[in-house]
Amino acid sequence: TLTSDDHRESAMSQPFPMQYEVPADNSVANWRPLVHWLLAIPHLIIAGVLFYVAEIVAFISWFVIVFTGKLPKGMANLMVMAMRYNARANSHLLGLTETYPPFSFDTVAEDPGDHDVTLSVQPALEGRNRLTVFFRLIPLIPLIAVGCFVWYLVAGVVMFIAWFAVLFTGRYPAGLRRITVGFFRFWNRVYVYGFLLVDDYPSLSLTD
Repeated sequence: TLTSDDHRESAMSQPFPMQYEVPADNSVANWRPLVHWLLAIPHLIIAGVLFYVAEIVAFISWFVIVFTGKLPKGMANLMVMAMRYNARANSHLLGLTETYPPFSFDTVAEDPGDHDVTLSVQPALEGRNRLTVFFRLIPLIPLIAVGCFVWYLVAGVVMFIAWFAVLFTGRYPAGLRRITVGFFRFWNRVYVYGFLLVDDYPSLSLTD
């Protein structure tokens, strides 16, 4: 028989229902920091539009979940697709991958595997906690505060240093790369929680 402590330990050991992964290769062509932003512009424009659409869908889904306790699969998959597109565009922009992202709009929760930057989500569709959804903006405040005032400062300095490191050495320093990936993983968890895809509260860590 499981005790309450066993249940608590089991719950804490469960991974967050979102996976964001990038290639492990630290090699980056020296010229990329100079023009990467230019190559990424078409994807960044599309990603911005898709993210705006996802915010509208999230707003509508708030009412749907509060009144029905369910999140429609189609709405969930559309928001995941927008997050995936945004993650790939920004990962390419910052040199986490040299592979140019495809103009892919697969509305699926599991990554389709057509690029080396992957983002998958296990959205909670049934039996949603209506109370935590109703008050979702309140627990989002500390996440946004930490993300904006702490992690943006840390990640901003790291990315600035990494830009010059790649320019002069052709390699993304492993430690700086881990922080950058952790920064993006943190924000994608915040998006998953803020878009009402899950009820699991994201970790504030950049390392897990």
